[in-house]
Amino acid sequence: MTVWYTEKHTPHSGITMEVKESLFQGQSEYQTLQVLETYDFGRILLLDGLVMLTERDEFVYHEMITHVPLNSHPGPKRVLVIGGGDGGTVREVLKHPQVREVTLVEIDRMVVEVSRQYLPGVSAGLDDPRTRIFYQDGVEFVAGEPPGSYDAILVDSTDPVGPAQALFSEDFFRDCFKALSPEGVFVTQSESPFQHLSFMVDTHRCMGKVFPGPSFYLAPVPTYPGGTWSFLLASKADSGSFPRRRDGANLPTRYYNRGIHMACFEIPRFLEEAMAP
Repeated sequence: MTVWYTEKHTPHSGITMEVKESLFQGQSEYQTLQVLETYDFGRILLLDGLVMLTERDEFVYHEMITHVPLNSHPGPKRVLVIGGGDGGTVREVLKHPQVREVTLVEIDRMVVEVSRQYLPGVSAGLDDPRTRIFYQDGVEFVAGEPPGSYDAILVDSTDPVGPAQALFSEDFFRDCFKALSPEGVFVTQSESPFQHLSFMVDTHRCMGKVFPGPSFYLAPVPTYPGGTWSFLLASKADSGSFPRRRDGANLPTRYYNRGIHMACFEIPRFLEEAMAP
């Protein structure tokens, strides 16, 4: 019998792929988790039935949410990752030799456990000695951190519904601003310009009340809605230097490079027009 996984992105469109095998299905305190083996995209991690990552294209998302902000900072040593219990963002952070400590705050312990078992190529950095893991709500964690605790905060969240909705609030942005060092950088995934344009505009305006000059940048992620994903980057210092790329680290990447870093800040006209006052 042929089994297909389908995710609707709108009432009339989405993605579908043939499933080779179901490897895991479980219910945590917060959500349903599944790991499927597919023919074209390898293993895929689903949360509440939605694709969080696939082995085929996860490197694009994880490299871009990590290396663009970290290479926009003169020398990040302490990095906080909120969400991202699969470990992909932590894996990329640890490629920066100057990083001394990465703190992962993931609300759902089962995401970490399942990723360690079924996605070892993604989650390997979770067992690195420089990694600390806290199973806690990210909003509460940041609110309790002393000022200047981190050089970079990377928010690798799920869609802005349920508990993740607070990760896009002005109060959360202010707590992150406080927790950053003077030259600290902040980034959050910010959904698809083709599917969530009004949300992107609202989030940009909200973050602009806290950080000077936040900037969008884009990357292709074929299995995410719209096939193009956005990230919103800001600096506690004057962000007029974006796009800036710190040289010196020959990072082992598959998508990110110098040219990508510079080009990803070039946004399409329809997004520019949507953000116009």
